[in-house]
Amino acid sequence: MCTERSRSGCPTVAGTVLVLFLLGFLASCAHVQEVLASKRPRRAACAASIPDLFERVAPAVVFISATSINPYQLSDRISHIVGTGFIYDPSGLVLTNSHVAYGRQSITITLDDGTSTPAQLVGADPISDLAVLRIPRPAEGKLPTAKMGDSDRVRIGENVLAIGNPLGLNQSVTRGIVSALNRLVPETSFSLQEPLIQTDAPINPGNSGGPLLNRCGEVIGISTALIAEAQNIGFAIPINLAKSVLPSLLTHGHVSRPWIGFHGQLIDRSLLDLLRIPLTEGLLVEAIEPGSPAEHAGLRGGQIEVTIAGREFLIGGDIVTSMNGQRLDDLEKLSNAMRALQVDATVRMKVFRDGKELDIRYVTPERPILPGDVRGDGMLARFTDRVIQRAVRRNFPSSVR
Repeated sequence: MCTERSRSGCPTVAGTVLVLFLLGFLASCAHVQEVLASKRPRRAACAASIPDLFERVAPAVVFISATSINPYQLSDRISHIVGTGFIYDPSGLVLTNSHVAYGRQSITITLDDGTSTPAQLVGADPISDLAVLRIPRPAEGKLPTAKMGDSDRVRIGENVLAIGNPLGLNQSVTRGIVSALNRLVPETSFSLQEPLIQTDAPINPGNSGGPLLNRCGEVIGISTALIAEAQNIGFAIPINLAKSVLPSLLTHGHVSRPWIGFHGQLIDRSLLDLLRIPLTEGLLVEAIEPGSPAEHAGLRGGQIEVTIAGREFLIGGDIVTSMNGQRLDDLEKLSNAMRALQVDATVRMKVFRDGKELDIRYVTPERPILPGDVRGDGMLARFTDRVIQRAVRRNFPSSVR
């Protein structure tokens, strides 16, 4: 019992009410957090072992061998390509890389059980490096398929597996992590850049078109390229990008894109300060594609080669300062402006030339397949290098057709 003398050591009515209020408030907050957490999408915990994942997915992974001929060469006219793909639809649809299947004279697919069958090219997009093949359904049973995941939910550091046929060694599995996301491929024009998944999972020639899996056994990416001078720096096409182009490949056999008709590099304020020449911020036009709408509109490319800190520029051409009302003074604005272009729509550009600002506009037609779309040289090497092809034919003659 509290007396007047010991009142300082006893709780007051107000204090008791405050304590009870705080407890009730904390309890209600905890309840709200539990409700929100229950509604928040969660990824199911996947505890399957790597051997179990391999046994589950490997039957859907196929070995692709293709033959092509270059009639304009006197020697080495015939080349053989080894790649990988995976069955994603039981009707016999196989997803792989365009550089494995596009422009080939013949394509053969070998299933996990050893059955070989000719494949038909349904559609290909060399720019995103995706292709769809079709194989006949088996007389009995059904074809195994690999489940596509959601690449938007991939996190850096996540464990991944790669299944493929490196150097003709069919059904090989390697493991690693997601090293980075949204990597943009160098040496690609801004209108064609697509973000890729970077992984350190060991990938070699022959892995092209193979699935990159998460620990749930879902395909989150498609192996496509590597940096030749580096170790364990490979890139995969996000599976959500593949999902977005599949309808066009299945319906039209290709992906329709607007043709801007020129290539260049961004000139920003920091570069202008280094150059100290009368230029302005914008997209420096370096090369005009022959026969393009940019050529017909009179855009001018560069003539003078300049190298700054190892970066090469061809200056002297036009500088596009704005496109359809969008200032081109940083990479994000440039990328947004390029992605907003549409086929058979008018592009309006303000161009800086010889100290004057000009207005140029033209209609962007559908972009054709250009020579640079199917070439595999440069810093990024596709997984079907010709030197490797010869080594594969020499070491695994029975595997390459």
